[in-house]
Amino acid sequence: MVTHVRAEEQGDERGALLAFIEEQRSGIRRSLLGLTEEQAASRPSTSELSLSGLLKHVAEVEQGWVARAKGESPAVKRDESNWHECFVLADGETVASQLAYWEKVAAETDEFLRAVPSLDDTFALPNDPWFPPEARVSMRWLALHLIRETARHAGHADIIRESLDGKTAFELVAQEQGTSWG
Repeated sequence: MVTHVRAEEQGDERGALLAFIEEQRSGIRRSLLGLTEEQAASRPSTSELSLSGLLKHVAEVEQGWVARAKGESPAVKRDESNWHECFVLADGETVASQLAYWEKVAAETDEFLRAVPSLDDTFALPNDPWFPPEARVSMRWLALHLIRETARHAGHADIIRESLDGKTAFELVAQEQGTSWG
């Protein structure tokens, strides 16, 4: 079951942020509609990106950021030695299993952002060279970062899907709704 933000929950800031995150998640999910595992893993350009790889990446990144905000370690630790693995399905992973995992992650994200006492509460950024030392960011920053990260990759997914079979986002929305576009 896909998480949806009800219309009455979009009137406050948290609801609006969660609705924007979900909108971008939906774009990535739709990009995979009707594809085989092979199509989802294909790379129709010189880029290393595939739809299944993007799916795995966004789920892993979302889980990692929410874990950090909770003061926990991400489920998977990535560094230079294994960064490439977050963009490729491996070890029996499938599009269906990654979609199910992301659904679980999304529900945890939504629950966490609804429950946090204040969007002004902060957490420490990772000790990585691209972040300022000892920097802290707010839960609002987390939500906006997830929107930005997911939207960026939803754009990649649009291009990859259109390169595979010519289907645009409008056609995929219609397909998802059981109608036709144009």
